[in-house]
Order: sequence, then structure tokens, then C-alpha cells
Amino acid sequence: MTTQLTVPDADPAEPEHAPPTGRWARLRAAGEAGMSTAEYAVGTVAACAFAAVLYRVVSGDSIVTGLTDLVDRALATLS
Repeated sequence: MTTQLTVPDADPAEPEHAPPTGRWARLRAAGEAGMSTAEYAVGTVAACAFAAVLYRVVSGDSIVTGLTDLVDRALATLS
């Protein structure tokens, strides 16, 4: 036994509503463009973590020694 559900048609006596206008309607229609506050927070934490790793690598002894040797060789070539 199957039951069919029917949806009544709109009442022709009721006026049709105009589409919503205003700031909130434009925001809802725009979709999700851009980042939310939580995404900004995650992005900021990731950028800080990357900066910390980069700082540790660049300030390590081998990098400082390598850059010093490179500058010394460049200066020796000029003189």
C-alpha cells in the first residue's frame, strides 16, 4: 500500500513576495567568499609556526657559517 503526498498549489489570492533586498540579503546571496575568523586564526598560527621553523633553520650554525664563507669569498674576489 503506497500513500501519495501532494503539495497544495500556492493560493492565487496571496501576493507574491519580492526578493529580499538590503545588506543581509546581499551577504546571503554572495555565498562564502573569504575567510572566517576561525580560518584567520588557523592561518595566523600556521604562519607563525612556519616563521619559527624558518628562524631556527636560518639562525643555525651551519647556515651562519655558510653565509659568512660566501661573503668572505665574494669580498676576496673583489680585492
